[in-house]
Amino acid sequence: MENSQKRGRVSSIVAKGLSLSVLTLVSRILGLIREITKANFLGTKALGDAFGIAFQVPNFLRRLFAENSVSVAFIPTFKSYIETADTPEGKKTAQEFVNATFTLLTFLTVVFVSLGMVFTPLIIKIFFKETSGSAYDESVILTRIMFPYLIVISIAALFQGILNALKIFSPSGFTPILFNAIVIAFTYIFAPYTANPARAMAIGVITGGTVQAAFQLPFVLRQNWKIGFTSLKNAFTNPGTRTVLRLIGPTIIGMSAYQLNDLVSSTLATHAGEGIYSSLQYSLRLQELILGICAVTIGTVILPDLTGFARRNEWERFNRMLTQAIRIMALIAIPITFYSLIMGQDIIALVFKTGEFNEQSVQMTLEVFKCHMLGLFFIAVNRIVSPAFYAQQDTKSPTIAGLINFAINIALAVILVKPLKGAGIALALSIASIVNMIVLFIFLHKTPTIDVKSVVLKSLLYALKMVVLSVIACIPVVLLKDRLQELFSGHGRLIANGLPVLITVLIFAAVGVALLFITKDPLVKSMLHKEVNDGK
Repeated sequence: MENSQKRGRVSSIVAKGLSLSVLTLVSRILGLIREITKANFLGTKALGDAFGIAFQVPNFLRRLFAENSVSVAFIPTFKSYIETADTPEGKKTAQEFVNATFTLLTFLTVVFVSLGMVFTPLIIKIFFKETSGSAYDESVILTRIMFPYLIVISIAALFQGILNALKIFSPSGFTPILFNAIVIAFTYIFAPYTANPARAMAIGVITGGTVQAAFQLPFVLRQNWKIGFTSLKNAFTNPGTRTVLRLIGPTIIGMSAYQLNDLVSSTLATHAGEGIYSSLQYSLRLQELILGICAVTIGTVILPDLTGFARRNEWERFNRMLTQAIRIMALIAIPITFYSLIMGQDIIALVFKTGEFNEQSVQMTLEVFKCHMLGLFFIAVNRIVSPAFYAQQDTKSPTIAGLINFAINIALAVILVKPLKGAGIALALSIASIVNMIVLFIFLHKTPTIDVKSVVLKSLLYALKMVVLSVIACIPVVLLKDRLQELFSGHGRLIANGLPVLITVLIFAAVGVALLFITKDPLVKSMLHKEVNDGK
């Protein structure tokens, strides 16, 4: 009976994760195509750096107002209202909370955007040695075009929080697809009619963000939740919004530290030389493609369930779900890391080498990419462990961990950027992510309700198993890599780089799957057991 329930829990995570992963996969692929479009039009030159800096500024605030607020504070608070919404009075109270949150979020983002657009020239000065060049001037223009993105994407995140708290994931999973498709289309359509392609891309960003919010609204309304304004007094004094503000206060500090990582790293990169910032962004896009499919998806799926287990004091189920989520991360992230370290050059050339993105750009990005991939598994685990704190309404522990991460990352980046350039900044991030993971588990160990020793031991043993299996699966890839590159060299990148990647990834996957079956992997057995039961 216990094994059956355990398989059910694993299957539940996998089933929900797979359904959301399909949408996330499409979104991340389109996100990659968006970066390919950017590489084609902007490359690793000054214009590419200008667009990257300009887009990062509203993104800094987006993560504070949108993603962070929703996952850390809004979903757990809203779920407590949902539990009493089956009565007219409970429903009214919950609706007042939604309206108050919507009002507060809109007011704050409008204020920040208004101030940001006024002070854009001063903000952008941080990133540039010289403030008289075309890159600086263009970055100011692009930032002002994209600043309102903060307002619409924050509203979209609120709608996502409502739907996710109700365990409705598909609409929110589909909106990034719309966003990326719009940015890509606007770049190609409007580039000939704007001063440069970066401006066409910026217009696509603000349009795509607006569509993300508009698309989710009908799904929220269909669940009998209205979206409306209330007075600012009600917005600030509502018990629910006060709870949200109390929960998010410490986390804003932690997230600010995380974003300051990006800010300082970006400044170091732009000062280290032309194109280094862009190469970091292209490398991160590849890494985020993988993280989005696994870590973000599983983290989104498990947070509502972990919150429910914590509220009902079902700590054994809490521990098992957390363990299985980390093991799923190991199953995905570790093999991908090993494969990417071997075939990184072909992957980067296949994806980006077009137009303004030349061989020099490939090599710059490859150096960074290898260092980023070393931290993939640890970043993924951090994004899984953090919901374990948020589910218990503990935002202080991840905040302290974030501050430690910030200090280590910045110190290492400053030390490593001179000898290693962009690779030094990427390596600093990977090392800091390892330390961050260790600190999170130390804090989790202080929580008496969570069996951290069991979680860590089971996860560590499974991760070591994945390392061994990945090394074995890499052997044929290493043996065939050079021969395949020689065989297909001289052709276009789709053949010269694409076929070696396709052939080696199929061999790598085949060997890996065979090894999982031979070792009777428990996650594979759980998924197969579900398929058999579904067939019955």
